[in-house]
Amino acid sequence: MIPHHPICLVVSAPSGAGKTSLTRALLAAEPNLRLSVSATTRAPRPGEAHGTHYHFQTQPEFDALFAADGFLEAAHVFGRSYGSPRAPVQAWLDAGHDVVFDIDWQGHRQVRAALPDHVIGLFILPPSREALVERLTGRGDPSEAVAGRMARATDEMIHAPEFDHVIVNDDFATALAEIRAVLAAARVQRKRQTGLDAFLARLCGS
Repeated sequence: MIPHHPICLVVSAPSGAGKTSLTRALLAAEPNLRLSVSATTRAPRPGEAHGTHYHFQTQPEFDALFAADGFLEAAHVFGRSYGSPRAPVQAWLDAGHDVVFDIDWQGHRQVRAALPDHVIGLFILPPSREALVERLTGRGDPSEAVAGRMARATDEMIHAPEFDHVIVNDDFATALAEIRAVLAAARVQRKRQTGLDAFLARLCGS
């Protein structure tokens, strides 16, 4: 394989569209891919592990890292802070790994501004509003919570045109194959193939 300029694949979607499940399946299928694990000031939920699901921090720890420009993107949501730590992502990029982000459209804007030469944005949509309602209802949430999530989902979905690629998650296997195709295409873009000149020189005997 010809070496390529590492990619930051930023995946966003409304709640219930399958973003997290697809991202985890993508990681399992792509050995060169690494996950940007977000930092948060909220408390761990049952089954969540530090460094695997989130980097759990106190608010002073988060604020200090933010002040030191230690986040590629950060936001304050519902009284808690969230962000993508810069150092591990930069280390993976320097080592030649691609990195996937599981963040919202606002985070996508910030990461693209911070790493414009690396970012490929991908937005995942549900097949219909009815399917999204069914998925959210299937979580066992009360109707008021589902209505609130649907309103937020609409606010998020209107930002899909800001992304390079948009995939409809009607069938999980198909959606995963499409995401892998996006990643594969990005890796072989001529402008990203940093080893192309050397490879051609060897191939052409020059």
